[in-house]
Amino acid sequence: ATNVAQVQQLSPFRYPGGKTWLVPEVRKWLMSSKRTPSVFVEPFAGGAMAGLTAAAEGLAEHVHLCELDDDVAAVWSTIFHGSDADVRWLCKRITSFEVTLDNVREVLEANTKSVKVKAFRTIVKNRMQRGGIMAAGAGLVKAGEAGRGLHSRWYPETLAKRIEVLRSIQERITFTHGDAFDAVRPFAKDPNAFFFVDPPYTAGGKKAGSRLYTYNEIDHEGLFALMAKVRGS
Repeated sequence: ATNVAQVQQLSPFRYPGGKTWLVPEVRKWLMSSKRTPSVFVEPFAGGAMAGLTAAAEGLAEHVHLCELDDDVAAVWSTIFHGSDADVRWLCKRITSFEVTLDNVREVLEANTKSVKVKAFRTIVKNRMQRGGIMAAGAGLVKAGEAGRGLHSRWYPETLAKRIEVLRSIQERITFTHGDAFDAVRPFAKDPNAFFFVDPPYTAGGKKAGSRLYTYNEIDHEGLFALMAKVRGS
């Protein structure tokens, strides 16, 4: 069993079904290759714990992350492809944010076209809604850890530090806002490409993915057919 407390936390997200516990297995999988994988592809990125670990530890020559959700994509786009000023603004906005119910509601209800502002709103939503659930209808944390309510998952200095660390390895990561299938196809013929494919949970009878994720309908047969054709791992 993996002690998740001993796994370096890199993602600013807390996700239902997060893969921190799987990181040691992903690490062993990548290191089993006779040479460094040319690319590590995570087409359903979400919190992207596997891909971020691969990049941070140099376990692949390059990491390609893909996410369809507009809000989640805003965070990764800002961190990896935004300007230095955008990233500084995001970190400062996080560390200076005063957590009150009114302030949280104001952030969540605001409508914006700015990618960096949407990124901040997404981080607040992810941290303040129950279980880190991003789908519409999820309520805000009430009691939280040790009865701390909305403050229980808000660690501003830690979140800002994680963003700064990820920014420092941006040259190792490409992020694409789009469809997972399109993220896989360019690397399908590369025998040294590794793919970590973790779609939303929608195959079971309870269809938990419909409650947890905004984009939750997956063509499972199409996904298996696509992955059957890739030459890599």
